[in-house]
Amino acid sequence: MSFDSIPQAELMKSVARRVSDKNLLHLVKMWLEAPVEETDARGRKQRTTRNKDTGRGTPQGAPISPLLSNLYMRRFILGWKTLGHERRLHAKIVNYADDFVICCHGTAQRAMTEMQAMMERLKLTVNMEKTRLCRVPWETFDFLGYTFGRLWSPRTGGAYLGMRPSQKSLRRLRESLHEETSRRWLWKTPQELAQTLNRQLVGWANYFCVGTVRQAWGSIDHYVFQRVRQWWCAKHKVRNRRDARFSDNYLYQQVGVVRLRDLKPRLSCAQACVTGPRAGCGKTARPVR
Repeated sequence: MSFDSIPQAELMKSVARRVSDKNLLHLVKMWLEAPVEETDARGRKQRTTRNKDTGRGTPQGAPISPLLSNLYMRRFILGWKTLGHERRLHAKIVNYADDFVICCHGTAQRAMTEMQAMMERLKLTVNMEKTRLCRVPWETFDFLGYTFGRLWSPRTGGAYLGMRPSQKSLRRLRESLHEETSRRWLWKTPQELAQTLNRQLVGWANYFCVGTVRQAWGSIDHYVFQRVRQWWCAKHKVRNRRDARFSDNYLYQQVGVVRLRDLKPRLSCAQACVTGPRAGCGKTARPVR
């Protein structure tokens, strides 16, 4: 489901069932119809009123959009249970804002058909490019930055169902770290660079702390070490990138860059329980089969 496909009239009815203040309702309606500034392929900025003209959609990137999306998606979640699809198809919905997964066993095609019929009744558009049937454990799927499916234990070699940070999430983080360690930031001190990197690394690790994360964290540690080494050599005009002055002790102890594999033991259960039960205690979270 897309933010752009939510019918505003039906959405306002859902809001009005919970909010009686007419002034607040008016503000929400104005927010939905507010013009949006977009940049075209040539870099030119233009204002559009697409949401107001079509009567559909919520502003992309607006803080209130996920809340409104969850509010309208509740109609789909309740309808799925009220019509008996959850019980009859043994299909449970897991959603966040406009993203959702239907977990079922042997009834995937029927669940897909019922979901599309309900979305049509709710006047919502399903993004078919991102919608597919996935047979776990033979296939994997991505949801909220994680990849769910069959994994193998590096210690025993045994297979198990679990989740790990997706390749797309890792690629986005590497791109951000690459930008922060480019030559344009050579004017920074190593400590200033470390503060910038640590904010990203700790924030990323606080979210991706559930499931099997050791390999992903190790790959990010290696990438950060190589990128900061290149930045340090460029700053000090050192040709030999294996200079002994740049060591693990210098990077992590003196400069103060965070090493992710040192963070994991300090993640508390309270932090991890936001996303999964007992995930911070080293347990492997397993999705519903």
